[in-house]
Amino acid sequence: MEAAASTGMHMSLSTITTRAQFGVQAPEVRVETHISNGLPALSIVGLPETAVRESKERVRSALINSGFEFPHRRVTINLAPADLPKQGGRYDLAIAMGILVATQQVATEAVGHLEFIAELGLGGELRTVTGALPAAMAAAKAQRGLVVALENAMEASWSDAKPVFGARNLVELCQHLREGGILQTVARPAPSFGAHHAPDLNEVMGQFRPRRALELAAAGQHNLLFYGPPGTGKSMLASRLPGILPPLSREQALEVASLYSLVGESRLSQSFLKRPFRSPHHSASSPSLVGGGSMPRPGEISLAHHGVLFMDELPEFGRHVLQVLREPLESGEIHIARAQASLRFPAQFQLVAAMNPCPCGYAGHPAITCECSPQQILQYRNKLSGPLLDRFDLQVEVGVPPARALLDDLEAESSAQVAERVLRARDIQLARQGKTNHALGSKELKHVCHLDRSLQTHLEQSMERLAISARGIHRVLRVARTLADLEASECLTKRHIMEALAFRSLSRRPQ
Repeated sequence: MEAAASTGMHMSLSTITTRAQFGVQAPEVRVETHISNGLPALSIVGLPETAVRESKERVRSALINSGFEFPHRRVTINLAPADLPKQGGRYDLAIAMGILVATQQVATEAVGHLEFIAELGLGGELRTVTGALPAAMAAAKAQRGLVVALENAMEASWSDAKPVFGARNLVELCQHLREGGILQTVARPAPSFGAHHAPDLNEVMGQFRPRRALELAAAGQHNLLFYGPPGTGKSMLASRLPGILPPLSREQALEVASLYSLVGESRLSQSFLKRPFRSPHHSASSPSLVGGGSMPRPGEISLAHHGVLFMDELPEFGRHVLQVLREPLESGEIHIARAQASLRFPAQFQLVAAMNPCPCGYAGHPAITCECSPQQILQYRNKLSGPLLDRFDLQVEVGVPPARALLDDLEAESSAQVAERVLRARDIQLARQGKTNHALGSKELKHVCHLDRSLQTHLEQSMERLAISARGIHRVLRVARTLADLEASECLTKRHIMEALAFRSLSRRPQ
């Protein structure tokens, strides 16, 4: 941080560095404090919004109640750059430190390598702010340390910022800056994968085909849609997906944790390397999914970044809500435009959904008669547009399992056993093309899915017979490639193609 009072005759000027919150970015903000002769007043300039303008009252009370002298002169505080909107109470601590340095109550040299981010209470206590982790990562890139509230310190320690100090109040912080040794550097904890266990797949009895689809979805990162009567285990199956997915890398985990930090949630209480699993209710609005607000925050789609977004009762979501899924499914990001700026949030998520086959839910049930007419069933399924259905690589019917399968003593495979096969298949994909099969483009598909003449003819006939779109046939090839990778097979076979085609049954509309 370029935190310094000027020298010589202008000792009433100081500059302290802090960080703004602007999407997933944390741009540098310089808090310039000038104390001059004149009637006592404190003014803040530099595009502050209401909460920032109110900080002058919090800072005044915090300094006085902590035993520091508040200058009875004219105090001007500039938050630079002036064209960057400033929101929230995150600038309180930097403003207070600017006044203390400008009045020589804290030495310039003591703060020259630090950044300060915290809200102040009237008694001088430091309070938490959102976005501490992105700010800490930005401070690390600038090769500066960071001072935050004690409750934010563990989160900030996941960055490479050195040192990271967590302080309870102004008195404790300033005593450390004067004497040293009062605050301890917060050490980064060791990441844990097993601290938060996902439900195990061996609890799912029967349902061999849906289990196969779940493994396939995990191996190739394919979008998956379960459909079937109530109580057949669709939600139960979906909740087991995180348990068979490979763990996040540290870089991916930091990206995810940064997004959670922006909404005031911490992933430190969970396993840091566990992939996120978000399950919004079907009453969720579009802004809650994509993000929004006067200062946009990430929505459920971004909070599922590098993880799973599960949408139960899919047709019950509003049609507009469903349509906003289409672009991020392809691009992997969310763009939110505002008058002052355009923000981008990452959204590389895997979509898993569940739905009933009809409004009453019992179409195709072996024991309960469906009361819906063909027109009602068609109207219900038409809530899902063709382009949205096309984006599900796997469309799997979850039928009613026989009683024998539920009562059988044979134990199903555990999540750990399935996860081993998933990891091997992913390693094959990453070694071959540097990405999962779900992300393969049309040109890459031609290279990794070489089809001989007989396979190509079979696929063309299937495409015409089943009315599969061009996008749909690419998804069939991606799924077939994953089926081959699970078997460690270099070449696609007719069996792989036929099984991949069988996983697109819902796209065939009822006549």
